[in-house]
Amino acid sequence: MTHPYLALDSASFTLPDGSTLLSGLSEQFDTRHTGLVGRNGLGKSVLARLLAGELAPTSGRCIRSGRVHYLSQQVDGPQASTAAALAGVDDVLAALARIDGGSVDPADFELVGERWDLPARFRHALDAAGLAQLDAATPASRLSGGEAMRVALLGAMLSDADFLILDEPTNHLDAPSRAALATELRGWKRGLLVISHDRALLAQMERIVELSAQGLRSYGGNYAFYQQAREAEEASSLREFEHARQSLQREERAMREQRERQQRRQAQGTREGKTANQAKILLGRQKERSENSTGRLRQQHEEARAGRLEQVRAAAAKLRDDSAVRVHVAQVSAAAPRRVLELIDVELPFAAPALRRLSLSVGGQQRIGITGPNGSGKSTLLKVMAGELAPVSGQLRRDPACAWLDQRLGLLDPARGTIDQLLDLNRSTPQDRLRTYLAQVGLDACKVAQPSGQLSGGERLKAALACALYADPPPRLLLLDEPGNHLDLASLAALEAMLNGYAGALVVVSHDEVFLERIGLTHRLEATAAGWRQRLL
Repeated sequence: MTHPYLALDSASFTLPDGSTLLSGLSEQFDTRHTGLVGRNGLGKSVLARLLAGELAPTSGRCIRSGRVHYLSQQVDGPQASTAAALAGVDDVLAALARIDGGSVDPADFELVGERWDLPARFRHALDAAGLAQLDAATPASRLSGGEAMRVALLGAMLSDADFLILDEPTNHLDAPSRAALATELRGWKRGLLVISHDRALLAQMERIVELSAQGLRSYGGNYAFYQQAREAEEASSLREFEHARQSLQREERAMREQRERQQRRQAQGTREGKTANQAKILLGRQKERSENSTGRLRQQHEEARAGRLEQVRAAAAKLRDDSAVRVHVAQVSAAAPRRVLELIDVELPFAAPALRRLSLSVGGQQRIGITGPNGSGKSTLLKVMAGELAPVSGQLRRDPACAWLDQRLGLLDPARGTIDQLLDLNRSTPQDRLRTYLAQVGLDACKVAQPSGQLSGGERLKAALACALYADPPPRLLLLDEPGNHLDLASLAALEAMLNGYAGALVVVSHDEVFLERIGLTHRLEATAAGWRQRLL
């Protein structure tokens, strides 16, 4: 199909509990490569499923022109699933096998279509992606999260779809795999919609569409253009809000002064009337006229004030929710030791021979980014640093004031609320202040009381970070394993701001180069085929 497109026509979606998630959305997605962004919880994944036809809108329409291939951010198949099933090619491969075995069923030939070379193409794609150890029959249960996503992405590229919808495709990918995906997508000539917080991937999109509480808004450029436009809009909205707020204050001050003048005139008239010994009937009429005048003035004031309040509300509605995300910076003691971590000829378990041994010293304000391909032992190294895994040999010395956040966020008790867990870790700070800190990172009163296991991935990461950083005393060493995987763009910016304000030592594993560039690293520790390589930045 030459010009595939997807369109929303006043589409809405209501959740089973009756609440409205998406309301009156209208937008068209054409062959321009488009990135869809927005805060977590607003319904980006539901919107993707509506466009793919997996869900039907509660009202309105969703129109699809051409064949759509949708890839969810959750690609883990059932235990019996295979690599071919993850790639979505198992039905075609099975039909080809039946035809090779003598089948003349028209349904098999219809299923294959023009894809007679699919087995060879799938084999070539696996080899090119560095997954030569896999084949179509490899059980999905044997694949890591990164391998499963790469296989699913290969299937998307082999799908011959008219439109691809990819939901957070880089979440489990290492840097080489992210680069390979970016190259593949640049060569994709048909329709493409990518839901992502990966700023490097969004940078190569031709336009950005943002989902907010106000609906969908299209920006005709890549992520840099979108970011500049957002900043300009936010500055304009803040100016408009401030102008409306000041106008309301001036209006209320003028009204107050006018009422005071009216009251003084009324009091003076009453005194003069009594002095002049006027008849009671005349005094009564004068009082009635004064009261009527005061009533009209009060009504005029209320109407004017209501108008100004509406202007303030309208201006406030234009402010983005993003602007409310703030992070309290935990203060690390100035008496922190000069060395918070030391590995002396440590032998790591489960590591490849070249990456098995490492000596490393981490100072009190050192910031190290650990990079390397999936499976190279980065998470294992962090676990050894955190004391979660014992080294095979060598010596490990670590400051006891250490916080460790693994990818599963084991720091959190899923059965307990965030505020209760934080109160256990910090008994010196008043509860209302701790609640304020949590609200500043986007966890309101309802969220902090909810069992942490019921929170979204991004909310759980914020809760875990808060419990680590707002503990008393705060950690002098912070170990983070892929902290940005489940965060939206606003929360990523807040996390970066928090880490830039954190005065302790930091060791972080991440495949997000933009994130690593923005948190002020002092060193890089890279896992290479020749061993660990450390360099000063």
